[in-house]
Amino acid sequence: HVQLVESGGDSVQPGGSLRLSCTAPEFTLDDRVIGWFRQAPGKGREGILCLSRDDVTKYGGDSVKGRFAISRDNVKNMVYLQMNNLKPEDTGDYYCATGRSVSYTYCLREEEYDTWGRGTQVTVSS
Repeated sequence: HVQLVESGGDSVQPGGSLRLSCTAPEFTLDDRVIGWFRQAPGKGREGILCLSRDDVTKYGGDSVKGRFAISRDNVKNMVYLQMNNLKPEDTGDYYCATGRSVSYTYCLREEEYDTWGRGTQVTVSS
């Protein structure tokens, strides 16, 4: 039972860009809080960005601010994670998540979400 589907992961060189996509085949994303999470090799999953119902972005830390951006296309029922100036430490599996009752206040917390994708892999290496 597929709930969210991520795509766009790839291997890139440092300084490169990628755009990850997230869609929901069975429901709409336009009225939901959406989070993007990253799991680096050997580490736990961390929230890097989330988007409120009215499209306000919250960042998980300074490491991605100014380089990553989250956006929503309601016509296509997609949420995107634009990643620029990628660094080796951005390597990992990237997941999008949502839920019916996610609080924007806590939207970088994994436990807020009950609906996840299977992830897409990003490798940044020279």
